[in-house]
Amino acid sequence: MAGAVRVPRGQARFACGALAAFALVTVAAGLAAWHKYQLLAGPLAPGPYVDNPLVEVDTYFRNLMGWRTGLLLAALFQFSIWLANMRDLADVLWRQGQRRHRAWLVFGWVIPLGQLFIPKMFVNDLWAASRPESQRRRGHPLLTAWWLSVLVAANAYNDAPEALKEADTASQARHALRQIMLNDGLDICAAALSIVVVWQLMRRLERATLTARAPVEVCPAGQSRPEVGAHDARHESAGTRERRPSHPGV
Repeated sequence: MAGAVRVPRGQARFACGALAAFALVTVAAGLAAWHKYQLLAGPLAPGPYVDNPLVEVDTYFRNLMGWRTGLLLAALFQFSIWLANMRDLADVLWRQGQRRHRAWLVFGWVIPLGQLFIPKMFVNDLWAASRPESQRRRGHPLLTAWWLSVLVAANAYNDAPEALKEADTASQARHALRQIMLNDGLDICAAALSIVVVWQLMRRLERATLTARAPVEVCPAGQSRPEVGAHDARHESAGTRERRPSHPGV
């Protein structure tokens, strides 16, 4: 039964690729924010609008922030598809241990209170399914660190971009940019840990699936498996008796 389920390596690569692209664009946006932060520290350069370095870096910064938002949505979409595919493996290995319906893979990201624990419950159940039956336990320090980083990155400095738009002075803009750069660092850490969780969980479930495919010899109830040496000895004795020449009259 386990052999009918395919390990979603391709989907894991898509999810990790989207997360990596999000992290790289976030790094670029952070560098643009740092450049803008440095320009705002000095006197504003006079000159035409098209030659103003502050306007130029602000254009790059806004474009990168737009790409960052789009890649974040793409990464969440790919991660959810990967979770659904991994759920197929977990249902084969330990169906009764999966506590949430598949619909929560979508609603768990958008319901306000559910965002805090439902996605983590899915990953905990998958992790437990990858363990041997006698050692199944939900949770791991890696999963805890990953989920805490996701929650902090998603909720820290959320109002910084809006504060930057409404800034009236260079000091207010620099304060908002500091918060944006801190949030970028948190997002990069969360994306990196998400990639680690994807590959670790995929390898563990793949290993558990291969173990489940291995043939197991089952002996009838009340009978023990015969020892190989004793069986060979009995076979050898029977063969010796068959080959022994008969002597009439003896």
